[in-house]
Amino acid sequence: MSSGGAEDDIPQAERKTVTDFCYLLDKSKQLFNGLRDLPQYGQKQWQSYFGRTFDVYTKLWKFQQQHRQVLDNRYGLKRWQIGEIASKIGQLYYHYYLRTSETSYLNEAFSFYSAIRQRSYYSQVNKEDRPELVVKKLRYYARFIVVCLLLNKMDVVKDLVKELSDEIEDYTHRFNTEDQVEWNLVLQEVAAFIEADPVMVLNDDNTIVITSNRLSETGAPLLEQGMIVGQLALADALIIGNCNNQVKFSELTIDMFRMLQALEREPMNLASQMNKPGMQESTEKPARRENPHKYLLYKPTFSQLYTFLAASFKELPANSVLLIYLSATGVFPSGRSDSEGPYDFGGVLTNSNRDIINGDALHKRNQAYKEMHCLHPGDLYPFTRKPLFIIVDSSNSVAYKNFTNLFGQPLVCLLSPTAYPKALQDQSQRGSLFTLFLNNPLMAFLFVSGLSSMRRGLWEKCQDYLRKINRDIAQLLTHSRSIDQSFLQFFGDEFLRLLLTRFIFCSATMRMHKIFRQETRNYPESYPQLPRDETVENPHLQKHILELASILDVRNVFLENTLDDY
Repeated sequence: MSSGGAEDDIPQAERKTVTDFCYLLDKSKQLFNGLRDLPQYGQKQWQSYFGRTFDVYTKLWKFQQQHRQVLDNRYGLKRWQIGEIASKIGQLYYHYYLRTSETSYLNEAFSFYSAIRQRSYYSQVNKEDRPELVVKKLRYYARFIVVCLLLNKMDVVKDLVKELSDEIEDYTHRFNTEDQVEWNLVLQEVAAFIEADPVMVLNDDNTIVITSNRLSETGAPLLEQGMIVGQLALADALIIGNCNNQVKFSELTIDMFRMLQALEREPMNLASQMNKPGMQESTEKPARRENPHKYLLYKPTFSQLYTFLAASFKELPANSVLLIYLSATGVFPSGRSDSEGPYDFGGVLTNSNRDIINGDALHKRNQAYKEMHCLHPGDLYPFTRKPLFIIVDSSNSVAYKNFTNLFGQPLVCLLSPTAYPKALQDQSQRGSLFTLFLNNPLMAFLFVSGLSSMRRGLWEKCQDYLRKINRDIAQLLTHSRSIDQSFLQFFGDEFLRLLLTRFIFCSATMRMHKIFRQETRNYPESYPQLPRDETVENPHLQKHILELASILDVRNVFLENTLDDY
């Protein structure tokens, strides 16, 4: 029978099923490809488009489930094509997380990616002589790994890395492609990312405990009666990573990864708190935003950084705070300047779209001019018209100590040490110690104490004691008579409260540590300055730190009485 005759034999209903499927498939691809044309900044323009895309993919997914047999027989639907649809839905959920900062969407992305693996949707790809299909499979693995990293599913990550390694080996052996180096680099990056933590927490059977550093219900110290603090809420954050030679994976440096987790709550099951995006009106929002909205900027140019900053500033709601986190190589001033203005101290590096000279200090073309590819303190002045909370982790963080509060709005800068003691093993490639203190203060404390592993029971005991220290730091701050009001204005927000208490713990720890006391540039600083005797050098807090050191049997690395040394 001719093919025309065979086609005539297809029942009308089945022909309509294939036609409807092709329509939904084409429509879904068209909408998905349009996502890349949406502006990356601004929180309103993209929502209705995302809603439509989710809606079509939801219909497509259900349609292929309901009509699988007809599509197998009449359309020739292959399992890898079903895998592609599931992979696209996983990508949609992941990008919805990036747009909204709702960690619950990561769970949804994980469930779709996980289903692809469990049902072996891509298993037949290797039998087809089409390298582009194998690349789809490899990209799926890379995306799945990113989601698992963000959900701290490290056991799954290790399994996926092994599978990806085998797939890459098979791919390069069969097709002799030119992208072998690139895929091997992906493997190296994720391996370095997994091993970035300097301390391992171990179960009794020596398996590694996966610790989460997102905000839990018991995370931030509670506000007690009588604590007078501001009502500002953290609404938006720019997380910027531009460090040379730092561990990264998928445009996310380890510092960016740690900071974004410090600004998120533990994920909940999405179904329990809200509808899926494809099932809701596109303008509908969750009843309560769990996390501040975030932009993640990897090696942005100055113009990119300023564009996102302006968009965040514009959309910042009333009584809200914008946070800027800068993890970047320091740019130092060229020569001596007669003035001491906001452009005379250098700043941190922005990308110049060309290869950057290695090393921390960049050579200047002309000493009479300021460095162009640099975010100077003065560049942030226009944005201090609204409450601004800045964290600078850089070898030139002190440039931001020379801030001026022009508009009287709450303004705080937390500044990293500009150097670390030589006796401390260099960990800069595996992430900054300062950011580690803000993300996981106990791990940072163990590292500076020379410990590289710990049993789970002792870890949990120390975490309990650290919570007590945080409560006491909160009392020190709110009871201080000389503290700048900006600190108290920010203290009402849980995320900022936790960052401030961890900053004070970090600063107090370093000031008591024997090898840190060789140079003052080994200490964190802040603008405005904190009253030392009431916070970072408070005897009550120092006693707590010595007690924590005693629990860990590392009291010998700290000075017993630091006040006498000043």
